[in-house]
Amino acid sequence: MPTTTWTKASVALHTDEIATAARDLEHATPVEIVRWAADQVGSDITVTCSFEDVVLAHIAATAVPGIEIVMIDTQYLFAETQWLAEELRKNFDANLRIVHPLHVTPDNLWQRDTEACCNVRKVQPLNAVLSEKTGWVTGVRRIDGPTRAETPVVSLDAARNVLKINPLALYSDEEMETYEFLHELPRNPLKDRGYPSIGCWPCTKPVAEGEDKRAGRWAGQAKTECGLHI
Repeated sequence: MPTTTWTKASVALHTDEIATAARDLEHATPVEIVRWAADQVGSDITVTCSFEDVVLAHIAATAVPGIEIVMIDTQYLFAETQWLAEELRKNFDANLRIVHPLHVTPDNLWQRDTEACCNVRKVQPLNAVLSEKTGWVTGVRRIDGPTRAETPVVSLDAARNVLKINPLALYSDEEMETYEFLHELPRNPLKDRGYPSIGCWPCTKPVAEGEDKRAGRWAGQAKTECGLHI
């Protein structure tokens, strides 16, 4: 344990330690990575989970019992995604916090400007959550696509002034499925219906065999990220 817990005000002063940890933890287990982060920032840490699956949530809660798990309810989540979040809450006693867009009601913005829609429904609520936190655990994996291929296991998100923890960075799809099986975790039914990557229903389509797994996200557009991780 550090002698002094990192705070929101001081986390940016620890860039050298974060860089060293990124190297040292490269092949650590996801549980070890989350525990290291909690040792630095104490309880001032949150997990964001898309509920495409619950692997990240289970790992984080195993590493730090009672850790806050946040779901951003964009108002456009699939019913299956909402079901999975409720299964986690009921069956695993998860400390689940659901946040919503700020002062936004369902509309057709997604049809006119997907960037703006993602900003008000995902990015702004996330930024509000992280404005109160020093540590942020995410499910980003290198295998997810070119924009994520160099993801470190820990880094400083300078824009949000948080320690960003990516314990699944090195996990393959096979490792995710094995973890689900071994721990008997509930599975998002959409995974078995051709949805390897799951976001909001208006902008997520099933993909054909052999297609990139994120091909169904904002299909037909150059857009590949919602903005949470860039």
